[in-house]
Amino acid sequence: MKKKEIYLAGGCFWGVEAFLKKVPGVLETQVGYANGKTAETSYYEIGRTGHSETVKVIFDEEIISLPRLLEYFFAIIDPTTKNRQGNDIGTQYRTGIYFLEEEDGVHARRFLSNYQKFYKEKLRVELLPMENYVAAEDYHQDYLDKNPGGYCHINIQADPEEVVRNRRKKLLGHMSYQVTTLNATEPPFHNEYSDHFEEGIYVDILTGEPLFLSADKFESSCGWPSFSKPLDSEVVEEVLDKSHGMLRTEVRSTWADSHLGHVFTDGPAKLGGLRYCINSASLHFVPKEDMVKEGYGDLLNRKG
Repeated sequence: MKKKEIYLAGGCFWGVEAFLKKVPGVLETQVGYANGKTAETSYYEIGRTGHSETVKVIFDEEIISLPRLLEYFFAIIDPTTKNRQGNDIGTQYRTGIYFLEEEDGVHARRFLSNYQKFYKEKLRVELLPMENYVAAEDYHQDYLDKNPGGYCHINIQADPEEVVRNRRKKLLGHMSYQVTTLNATEPPFHNEYSDHFEEGIYVDILTGEPLFLSADKFESSCGWPSFSKPLDSEVVEEVLDKSHGMLRTEVRSTWADSHLGHVFTDGPAKLGGLRYCINSASLHFVPKEDMVKEGYGDLLNRKG
């Protein structure tokens, strides 16, 4: 078990906590007030002290990654509204991601940068280091467990997996949804990156996490993007695939638990002999000149 901690503000904290408690890999939750101007506050003072209603989430990183957790979180908020979620209006209902470790801030920045491409409106989710967190009063903790008929601006009866799938359907194009979520394969040659060799990086279309370097991409004539290796072994998971009467090795995104493609042993020997055959629909390309702006500057000097 690898415990991690993140703080998520998404409007009224009763419903956000009730939903996140059901997400696989979430170990503990606590509602509180975060990132205000003072070290102390209370429910009746947050309008003055500037704190937001926030859920402290402790999760097992070996079960769920932070970007994957953020996908669940974004499935229950409107990230384009300022100081409002549902019928609740005010600075205490603003949306935010507050982190303790800079590494988590990096993952969240990439997630937000990537998620922006799904919206015409500017995202209004603040991303800041955690400051001045105060646990809420006891009667607020697990409020909807104690008061099943209590107010909630989200549907906490819904299955979190179904909520995420529905949000993916709304945000992704048809083919990207079919590939990432239903393990489909896009048509060969008629896809975005099969013949694409611009310098940059290929990231997870769902989380924005980097997966493959352009330096590791090669021409294979198979009709899909081919890479000699992933950026790091930790960014993908390889699992046995027995579908369609074949034995293959499926490649999945560790960050989003989504389908990417398959890996074969017919790659160029000089590059290691492997061919990671990846669906374009599971990727988003970030050109070299945009890498710093989009949060990938630390990868500019990575070699294939």
